[in-house]
Order: sequence, then C-alpha cells, then structure tokens
Amino acid sequence: MKSTYILTHDVGTTGNKTCLYKVDEKIKLVNSYLVEYPLYMLSDGGVEQKADDWWDAVCKATKWVMKQSNVAPAKIAAMAFCAQMQGSLFIDTEGRALRNPMSYLDQRATKQIEKHLYKGLIKIDKWNALKTIKSLLITGGLAATPKDPLWKYHWVKDNEPEIFEKAYKWLDVKDYLIFRCTGKLGMTVDSANVTFIYDTRKNRLGWHKGLCTMFEVDMKHLPPVFQSTDVIGTITKKAASELGLTPGIPVFGGGGDVPLTLVGSGCTDIYNTNIYIGTSGWVSSNVDKRMVDIGNFIASILGAIPHHYVYVAEQETAGACLKWVRDHLALDEIGVYLKARHIADKSKEYESLYDFLDSVVLQTPPGAGNVLFTPWLHGNRSPREDPYSRGMFFNLSLATGKRQMIRSVLEGVAFHIRWMLEAMEKKIPIQQRLRFAGGGAKSDVWCQIIADITGRTIESIENEINAGTVGATIVCAVGLGIMDNFTEAKKLVGLRTSYKPRAQYHDMYNRNFKVFTQLYEKNKELFKLLNY
Repeated sequence: MKSTYILTHDVGTTGNKTCLYKVDEKIKLVNSYLVEYPLYMLSDGGVEQKADDWWDAVCKATKWVMKQSNVAPAKIAAMAFCAQMQGSLFIDTEGRALRNPMSYLDQRATKQIEKHLYKGLIKIDKWNALKTIKSLLITGGLAATPKDPLWKYHWVKDNEPEIFEKAYKWLDVKDYLIFRCTGKLGMTVDSANVTFIYDTRKNRLGWHKGLCTMFEVDMKHLPPVFQSTDVIGTITKKAASELGLTPGIPVFGGGGDVPLTLVGSGCTDIYNTNIYIGTSGWVSSNVDKRMVDIGNFIASILGAIPHHYVYVAEQETAGACLKWVRDHLALDEIGVYLKARHIADKSKEYESLYDFLDSVVLQTPPGAGNVLFTPWLHGNRSPREDPYSRGMFFNLSLATGKRQMIRSVLEGVAFHIRWMLEAMEKKIPIQQRLRFAGGGAKSDVWCQIIADITGRTIESIENEINAGTVGATIVCAVGLGIMDNFTEAKKLVGLRTSYKPRAQYHDMYNRNFKVFTQLYEKNKELFKLLNY
C-alpha cells in the first residue's frame, strides 16, 4: 500500500488533539498535539463551550503538528474530525455561532422535555406513549433526557427567542468545524440519529417530516446528511491559512467519538465490543440491526460502517472520577511525586498520574477493604437514567485509608462498566474478549481491575488514547479507496497487551457488585430529595 498522510482531530470535552497519521501496512502516528479549552459550568445546570475556542484549538494544534512533523502540507491526502456528540449549536447565514454551544452535559432543558414528552393520558414510564412509540419505530430511540439535543433546541427557542429567530442551521460540534474548514454544510448520520427526528430505518434514511411536526422542529434548520466516508467539502483558502495547510484538502464526514472509537479499536465485526474510559465512558458493540432497551436506557445509533449500528450504553463520568481523585483526594501526594521526578511538562503529567496511581493501587488489596464508590458525579445515564444521582463512598471505617479510597474509585468505574455490559448482553451474545480504549486503558492496574470485575479478557489496544482519531483515519482511508472496507482495517489496529480475570477474586467481586447495584436502588429517592 502506498504511504498516505491523513490528518484527524479529536475534539473532546476539555481539548482538541490533532493527530497526523501515516497509513500503509500499519496506521502509524507521526505526531500529535493537544490544546485545551474551558468548559463553562453554569449555576442553572447549563454546560457550555465557545465555538471559537474549538476552532482556535484545532488551528493551533494543526500548525504545531505540521511544523514538528516536517511533512509538507501538500502531502496531506484527507482530513476528518472525531468529536464529542450531542452538542447543540445555532449558526446564522454567515456561519457565525449565535450563542455558546450547549455541551452534551447541559441539563437545563427540563421544562422543555416535560412540555413535549411527559404530558399525555397514556404513558410508557413517564413518557407520552404515542410520541414514544412513534419515535422508537422511526428512529430506534427516544430523546429521553434533558441533555438530548432536541430539548436544547427548544430551550433556546423558549428562552432566547431573538437568537432562535436568527438561526439558519442547527449543528453538532463536528458539523460546525467542518463548516469552518470548507464552507459546506453537512451532518453525518450518527449526529443526525441522536436528534431523534431522523429516520434510521434501512433504505429510509432521512429527516422525518412527521417527527419534526410532532416535536415542533423547523425543517429549514436541518443540514444535509452524509455518511462518514463521504467528502463534505474541501479546505478553503481562508481556513487553510488559519490551519497552516494547503487549500483543497478533502474533509470527510468523520463522526462522533462513540462510533469512531469502536472502529479505531478494531471492532468492525458483528458483536465486537469496546470499552472506553475518557472523561465519560461507554460500552459499545457493532451490530447489524437496530436495538433498544428502554428499561436499561440503551439504544443503537447509526455508525461509521454503512448498514451497521452501534449499540451503546453510556456513563456520564468515568475518567472524570480519576481527575476528581487527583484534585481532591491525592493532590498532595501527586505533587510530591511529580516534584521528586522533576516533571514540569503538562503533556507528561497525565501519564505520570497513571504511573503514580498504578503504584498506589497495586499496594492496596483488591476489594479496597470493601469500600465501594459510585461514579455518578454528574448523574447516571445507563442502565439507570437519573440526573440526580451522585457519587459516594460506602462502608468507610476507622481502618479505611486514602489508598483504599483511591482504589475504590477505579473499582467503582469498573463495577459500572460491568453493570452496563450485562445490561447490553440481554440483547447481544456474551463477549469473552473486550477491546479497551481511552486514557483509562493506559493504566495496567485499571485494565486488570476491569478484567477481574467483569470476568472477561480485556485487550488494551496500541495507541489507546487516540482510538477516535484512528477511527477517523480509517474512515478517510476507506473514503479515499486505499482500503476496500472497514473489515480490512481491523488488522491495522494492534494490541498492546491482554489481561485475564483472576479466579481468586471472583466471589468477592461478585458480592461487591451486587451491593454496588443496590446502592443506587436504595438511594435514588434520597438523591432526588437532595439534588432536585
């Protein structure tokens, strides 16, 4: 295979990482660079970012990567974005953002979901039965939480009518950045799917007029929809100048972080299953038909692979729990650790954090002294959707030390992964081997904990923290025709190592897992009382 250079961007919750890959017999990372940006937490439950912060981060990171790599811009064959999903952004006719984008974490739209979905004589759970059934039939899912883009759309309509009046198009994160690059409008099928006004049935893909009418969405706000492997446009002269690239580079549709991480983990065969731990977390599986489990809040969305879907269960805070440990439980010890090793480079600090925590957790016996941690620092999503649930340490005693608490946080995230995984496997065959990607996969200890708690073999992939951009690279390679299909790409994703479950901890973890799941059921009313 002729060597091809592809530039991809991972537009995450707290920063953009730009990656340059060389594709031939392997997908080789040439260079990467992360530029961070703020997340604005508002007192009314709003969580926003600034569109210009995204763009500035993409431009700065791209220029750095190109300069350090000594690769001529003319050699870049394609570009694509892998981005956080379920953002909500309105632009005007000039392509300017009319307000700060609302993050997937934004939960202000409680009145909007109550108005449009909770009212009705006949209900399924708390949802209007007619609207729920129609949405499930057409889209395969339902906009069932205030965090879903559909209700953010209505929040702006109700609270900022002057902005809504100027709105030209309604976009997700990646779609806005593609527009900044190309001047062309385009949304990929995965982002369209999670609006839940898009028909996802095979051979019927498209915005659904009936759903738009039912949920009062103006169809003139909806952009054209493409596959991940389609070229949306080419980089304009203005964008090329800001990015440090050459005009005319094709920009592919790319995709959201969930479907592209699945592809980038090498999960391209039916029922291949991926675990991801970044700021948030999820368990996802590649399936060939739509699936939904209302009771466990799991559904499928259209994926990057044509005619395939991604069956996914999401966790609001996963790696974010580790950041909480760093900032509130172990900052003093970490500071001493970093200082002793003369580590001042921010890019190395996170890697060193894992090294430190690995050493701490290794010194603490599995089970953390039977201390349990619930990783619901921003609510729960699957398998129990609940914005009011919160994190807690359970079963502390005078004998409990900080190191047991730290280990319990890692175990708590793993317990939640098992909870989601077992709920998913009510619909798909049990998978004995799971691919693990994201920052969490850098920790050997966390990999082993997940293997022990789930009872499965955990396969940590190479380049684990860049699985999303690897997926975006594969999308470009298939779109360019240098790979015939996604299955061919599977062999290009290497494994770092595997972790087998240890039988001696099986009974203890089974017992603690049972208690973990009961902690939610026994405390959900108390969570609501405190946080409603």
